[in-house]
Amino acid sequence: MKATLYEALGIAQSASDDEVRDALRRVIRKYYAKTRDGHGNVEEALRFINHASRILSDPERRARYDQELALAPGDLQSPPASLRNLTPLEAFRNGAQALRAGDVKTGVVSLEYAAAAGHPIAQWKLGRMYAEGDGVKQDDLRAFEYFRDIADAHADESPGTPRARFVSNAFVALGSYYLEGIANSPVKADPDRAREMFTYAASYFGDSDAQYQLGRMYLEGYGGVKDPKQAARWLQLAANKGHHQAQALLGILLFKGETVARQAARGLMWLTLARDAATAEETWIADLHARAFKQASDAERATALAYIERWIRGGRRD
Repeated sequence: MKATLYEALGIAQSASDDEVRDALRRVIRKYYAKTRDGHGNVEEALRFINHASRILSDPERRARYDQELALAPGDLQSPPASLRNLTPLEAFRNGAQALRAGDVKTGVVSLEYAAAAGHPIAQWKLGRMYAEGDGVKQDDLRAFEYFRDIADAHADESPGTPRARFVSNAFVALGSYYLEGIANSPVKADPDRAREMFTYAASYFGDSDAQYQLGRMYLEGYGGVKDPKQAARWLQLAANKGHHQAQALLGILLFKGETVARQAARGLMWLTLARDAATAEETWIADLHARAFKQASDAERATALAYIERWIRGGRRD
């Protein structure tokens, strides 16, 4: 059901380079006309044109794209006529509206049409749906491909834009896939690649989930040597943003003081904040807090309480 770049451009997969260029010119003219009439979106047009040109004008990228299409030829159908004259943004909105109304089939078709045209939020939404099996058959490889498309095309998205959190989350999702790999697929476990994904999202976008995952990797030595100081650094950044799992790991790290300087009261503060924010299923956080609280002295408990009150009162994050 997934629309391809070729279908979005109205050309055959066997189209020559000249035919691809002509199709891109037609798209430019179409979006220009819509914009002139007050119905188009120049930014969306440029994003689609850049995305399609980047894939189809590069022989190596195009060959890889064609190989990916060949993996599931039964899934590829021409988009409905009702979508062919829509911009990627219009198709995305159409899909989002359909999903809200409970029409999953129409929603997915519209989102896939927008995604094939390079709309990053449509790609992200589909990635999440396939990753979680939300309204569609769960398919980690397809989810991975959508997240990879986002990372390839939007890595330089400004952190302050509305789209940045979707791009950042795509990097985190890719990192998670590289940590474990995807069974029966070309995506194998690659800790080094996972670290790259997490590091980019953590440093460029300041993503707290990426900072947490990076902290875990350094803490456990996954894909390299253990580095508790680096782990504490990344966990601290995530904890400061309210990431309760990072708060829990940072808390026990500081409370024990085995590999970093011991700060028992500070550690107990983080553990308490993490316990209060944890879900019922996250019993490991409650267990860590209970053990630390039992071991803490009265003075450490009192100091931790003062830290918590200061955090709540002033939002201080240190």
